[in-house]
Amino acid sequence: MKLEARIFELLTVFFILVAIVYGFFTGQSRTGVEWAGTTAIVLSAGLSLIVGTYFRFVARRIDLRPEDFEDAEIVDGAGDLGFFSPGSFWPILLAGAGSVTALGLAFFQFWLIGLGVLLVLIAAGGLVFEYYLGAEKH
Repeated sequence: MKLEARIFELLTVFFILVAIVYGFFTGQSRTGVEWAGTTAIVLSAGLSLIVGTYFRFVARRIDLRPEDFEDAEIVDGAGDLGFFSPGSFWPILLAGAGSVTALGLAFFQFWLIGLGVLLVLIAAGGLVFEYYLGAEKH
C-alpha cells in the first residue's frame, strides 16, 4: 500500500503545480483567471490527497504485501484473491438500475430519478445479501 500511497501523493503534487501554472497562464489573458478549470484542478488535488492519505493509513495497519518488496517474484502473490460469485445476476441488475438513474438525471425527470435510486438500493441490497438469504444461505 505504500506504493499506492506514494503514487497518489505524487499526483497531489502534480495537480497543485498544474493548478498554479494554469492559474498563472489564464491570468495573463484579457479575461482574467479561468476559475472553473482552476477550481477543478485544485479539487482534483484534494481528492488525490484524500486517497493517498487513506492508503498511507492502511499501509500502517496491514502487513507488507509481495508488491511492497523490491525483490518479489510473481509467484509470491499467488493464491486466492477472493470469492467471486460465478452465477450472480445482481451486478447486471445494479448496472441497469444505475443506467435508469443516469437517464433520469440526464432528462431531469424526478419520477425516473426516484425509480432509479429505488432500483439501485434494491439491487445493491441483493448483491450484498446474496449469500445470506434464500437457497444460497450457508
